[in-house]
Amino acid sequence: MDQPKPEIRVLDGAGVERLVAWARDEGWNPGLADAAAFQTADPEGFLGCFLGAELVAGISAIAYGEGFGFIGLYICRPEHRGRGYGKLVWDAGMARLGARTIGLDGVPAQQANYARMGFVADYDTLRWSGRPAHPQPGANIVTVTPELVPQILAYDRPHFPAERDDFLRAWLAQPRHARAVLRNGNVYGYAVVRECHEGFKIGPLFADGLQDAKALLAACAAASGGGTLHIDVPVGQEAFAEHLWALGFSEGFATKRMYRGPAPRLAMGGIYGTTTLELG
Repeated sequence: MDQPKPEIRVLDGAGVERLVAWARDEGWNPGLADAAAFQTADPEGFLGCFLGAELVAGISAIAYGEGFGFIGLYICRPEHRGRGYGKLVWDAGMARLGARTIGLDGVPAQQANYARMGFVADYDTLRWSGRPAHPQPGANIVTVTPELVPQILAYDRPHFPAERDDFLRAWLAQPRHARAVLRNGNVYGYAVVRECHEGFKIGPLFADGLQDAKALLAACAAASGGGTLHIDVPVGQEAFAEHLWALGFSEGFATKRMYRGPAPRLAMGGIYGTTTLELG
């Protein structure tokens, strides 16, 4: 019987769930409830390469408005590698994002390949993992309620390359835990922690200063019930990294944020933890 011709299709909710499950198989440790929230960022932004009814490769190519996009969840099933299916879905994702500035988080083994495709390194990120003992959130830490969401959306914008309100409204909601620094009715930072297949991931963690970042970290640790925490920290946050080290966190794998097109101008001093390696 002839092999079906590969076809690129937009993934539905079940397809996105399958792609996130593949990420678990790859050891990327996604959150237990990531797929539905991911899809709110761009419902048409998850693409698959199919052989008939079989999904053999996938990618997220999220369009955040007209100026910025992000590539992630780029996976081809092991039994189908070396046949060009990954390249087909990559090309489809890049074509979808077009002339936008495109970001991705590249692992060391792939950074040279991305560079050949026009991506330029911007900054390095290091994953830290640990389990703080007896975390005590500060007095200015509050649970994010619906009334605070508009402030959170506004606070987020200098720290991310584009508006992402639909995604954040989903990301701030249960089963994830969202905490904010609130003083005199104003937000000075926020963080989200979510349960993953192994431990919990914090992301994002944005704050006006180191003390607020430490307080948010403690709040996330308390919300996780003492589980192991993982957070992807830009390497420029040296004082925060020293704090993590003092708490017993250890360094894990590194990635490099890369962009094709003009790199966005972000409030990097306030970025203590990136949101996700899948969506930026």
